[in-house]
Amino acid sequence: MIEQLLTEKVTEAVKNLYQLQTIPTQVQLQNTRKEFEGDVTLVVFPFTKQSHKSPEATASEIGDYLLSGMAEIEKYNVIKGFLNLTVKKEYWISFLNDYYLKEEFGFQKSGSSRPVVVEYSSPNTNKPLHLGHIRNNLLGFSLSRILQAGGKNVVKVNLVNDRGIHICKSMLAWQRWGNGETPESSGLKGDHLVGKYYVLYSKKEKAQLQKMLNNWFRLQEEHNSIQKSLNNYKLILNSSEYISVDTIKKLWREINEQVNNIDPNFRRKFKDRLKYQSNKLLMDQAQDMLFKWELGDVEVINLWKMMNGWVYDGFAVTYKTLGIEFDKTYYESQTYLLGKELVEKGVQQGVYTRRADGSVWIDLSAEGMDEKLLLRSDGTSVYMTQDMGTAMQRYEEYNPEQLIYVVGNEQEYHFNVLKVVLKHLGCAWSDSIYHLSYGMVELPAGKMKSREGTVVDADDLMQEMFDTAESMARELGKIESFDDEEARNLYRTIGLGALKYFMLKVDPKKNMLFNPAESVDFNGNTGPFIQYTYARIKSVMRKASEAGFGSSVLPLSTVELLKEEKELLKKLHDFPAVLIQAADMHSPAVIANYAFELASEYNRFYHELTILKEENLSSRSLRLNLSQFTASVLANALWLLGIEVPERM
Repeated sequence: MIEQLLTEKVTEAVKNLYQLQTIPTQVQLQNTRKEFEGDVTLVVFPFTKQSHKSPEATASEIGDYLLSGMAEIEKYNVIKGFLNLTVKKEYWISFLNDYYLKEEFGFQKSGSSRPVVVEYSSPNTNKPLHLGHIRNNLLGFSLSRILQAGGKNVVKVNLVNDRGIHICKSMLAWQRWGNGETPESSGLKGDHLVGKYYVLYSKKEKAQLQKMLNNWFRLQEEHNSIQKSLNNYKLILNSSEYISVDTIKKLWREINEQVNNIDPNFRRKFKDRLKYQSNKLLMDQAQDMLFKWELGDVEVINLWKMMNGWVYDGFAVTYKTLGIEFDKTYYESQTYLLGKELVEKGVQQGVYTRRADGSVWIDLSAEGMDEKLLLRSDGTSVYMTQDMGTAMQRYEEYNPEQLIYVVGNEQEYHFNVLKVVLKHLGCAWSDSIYHLSYGMVELPAGKMKSREGTVVDADDLMQEMFDTAESMARELGKIESFDDEEARNLYRTIGLGALKYFMLKVDPKKNMLFNPAESVDFNGNTGPFIQYTYARIKSVMRKASEAGFGSSVLPLSTVELLKEEKELLKKLHDFPAVLIQAADMHSPAVIANYAFELASEYNRFYHELTILKEENLSSRSLRLNLSQFTASVLANALWLLGIEVPERM
């Protein structure tokens, strides 16, 4: 590629001209801005200190050196400290001849024996996948393909959070109010059915706490000393945020301490009114169920296996529709024990501390963090416990070059702690942990909450995308020659393409607002626009074949190269560098926006120049080769995003 040739020659130039030894990363090359003449621009400011000359003079000297020493350079111009180089037509034609038929142009063969392990999806088995999970899955799957195309050996993994207090909440709700309901009896997908009981648990729990609160408030006139604590309860219960077990118990202890300082008659009246011991809180019942699960209680384990089985069947359908796959699936229920062993090892080594109540902590104040719980007082594990076990298991299995976790930005602190906790254990490999932190997805209606049942279900959203694609395709007359099956496949391809592209074109670190109707627009920066461009090219190529116009290698000297043709060639030429950038930045958005720019450039080329009706045989062949090349690169770019391309629309 021209950038590599220029980097080598510029390094030679500054060494010979200024006795300056440079490394390739010091040579700054970029595409020439459209308002200036040229193809590639060299930034010369880094060399002026050694040249002892102005940026303009330094640029001119390097330009003269390149012009005399590189057959690929036609001319140059200098704008302040920028050297704009024009590449000869012969280079561009030769580039086209070499690559327009190579289907995997820009892709690198795997050259790394140590794999990169990418974890994404990581669902809980207490609810179906929702809009937030879609962004997670699409980012992880696309990043895996980008790294693979960049030459990495990639292992795609999923960690199913199939145990814990949140799972027990769904189980408890089904046990108490399910009346034996199953996916078969209800007609619901298994993950939807279990999610229904997770929402029901939350409603029942809040109602129970509200009832207790009402009892307490009836007593506040008798003893205003507990009013402050009761007001704290009221604020929490009336908020839209989830009430954690620890928060409730902390306030409960606070109220009990105040009640214990009140006269015995009132204290007895308060405890009787509460009836706390005989009417245990739902959250405590769920905690008891988790404790029984970890002890291997047969009844609890059987209930857990049955309900998780329903969820796995539901997840499989969603993953298949979304086009997502994994090389291996881990289960928290199988990794948390290893995590507990690591915690005990840390206690023995003196790097973790066991408190009087039996809980295990680590003090990270020296690292600018706080104390972190690693094991509860009743011996049950927390998220950090299982993540320690999972990380260790993957390290032992793969000895990976990098462990990438695709997880929302609300978990940034968690993964910073995970690295430090493992490092305290002597795991130097913890530095290979990389958290691909991504922003939240919101809808025009606002935030989603799983516990309140206000999430956008992934299955429902995908169906909405298919329906929207059908409506727009019919309106635009794009299915007139399709039979029913072809039409359904097209709706699916367009709908998923719209969804995936809209999700992936935004920088992962940014929050985003998803608008389904806007995403299925055949104009603008959307998936369907790029898919339609690909289909347009395939239509051109079919017509060319019917007319007997085949592709052919172009003679370098006789072919003219118009501005529109050259601009399209330059954009195609950028693809390998764009792929490297996307891999380095862990950002599918780099690929998505390149695909849009390439599609836009082709459409300008298509509207400005004739192709099939071009009478000059060399020009017609050039434009057909350019079209063939563009279709191939567009298909590759969209493949990296997990998007299919339609042969016709």
